[in-house]
Amino acid sequence: MADLLISKLLPDAVLAAARARYNVTLRDTDASMTEAEVTAALESYDAVLPTLGDCFTGDAIRACGSVRCKLIANFGVGYNHIDAAAAKDRGILVTNTPGAVTDATADIALTLILMTARRAGEGERLVRAGKWTGWQPTQMLGLHISGKTVGIIGMGRIGQAIAHRCREGFGCRIVYANRSKKSLNGAEQLDTAADVAKKADIVVIATPGGPETRHLIDAPIFDAMQSHAILVNISRGDVIDEAALISALDAGKLAGAGLDVYEQEPLVPQALIDMENVTLLPHLGTAALDVREGMGMMALANVDAFFAGNEPPNLV
Repeated sequence: MADLLISKLLPDAVLAAARARYNVTLRDTDASMTEAEVTAALESYDAVLPTLGDCFTGDAIRACGSVRCKLIANFGVGYNHIDAAAAKDRGILVTNTPGAVTDATADIALTLILMTARRAGEGERLVRAGKWTGWQPTQMLGLHISGKTVGIIGMGRIGQAIAHRCREGFGCRIVYANRSKKSLNGAEQLDTAADVAKKADIVVIATPGGPETRHLIDAPIFDAMQSHAILVNISRGDVIDEAALISALDAGKLAGAGLDVYEQEPLVPQALIDMENVTLLPHLGTAALDVREGMGMMALANVDAFFAGNEPPNLV
């Protein structure tokens, strides 16, 4: 059996399947792998199954002496924590788990849209604090979602799933920006993210992470937004310039934000924590048992294909 390192605790069904087929080592901590751990793992195991936050940097990969590992089978669709080019240079394949996360992540986007627009987090805090004095006609008036314009930045699988939910469920108009031209029924592609920000009542960020999209959403985007509009991010935290977002919220350039990811995750700026018009979730995008099981089985399918001498189905 091949030796497989799994970096964090996975659902029981996934671990059982992995242990039936491989000599599995499971790290006994929920901390992310350091660069030193990554280097040691690449020298010591036939394959590694890491996840978000594990430091598979170029430096960690290049620091390897003799590379034993031939496959990094990422648990998750996003792999901006892995320097895929550096891995390729050392003869290591990288795979991910697309598809398995699409619907669950789109559902969290809708959760954040509704919570932020209808001020649900603020309302729950009011009730829990014992400060609610009863129904009032003008109390906590939020943004009605039905019929509004939703702007999506990044129209991949997840972006399209969000668009479908907003269009079919709430009768929303959909506008979007994407790196390449893409024709979608019932949606209008605009030239830039700023164009989307100008037209949308709700702006949803659904781009991949990585150097190309770091701080894609910055001060000029917030300047372009309508003051009643809300921003939602379910992509990667560093796609947004958090300092610029905080300044824009302070200045009233947008009405609120719903965030599932953060620039220095898991650190969240106190300024965002203190804002009543910001909804904060602890990266719940795929946090459903059947979804995480599906991700794990897809990651194992990549490992299985590789050790069977076949091309893994989800090479990045």
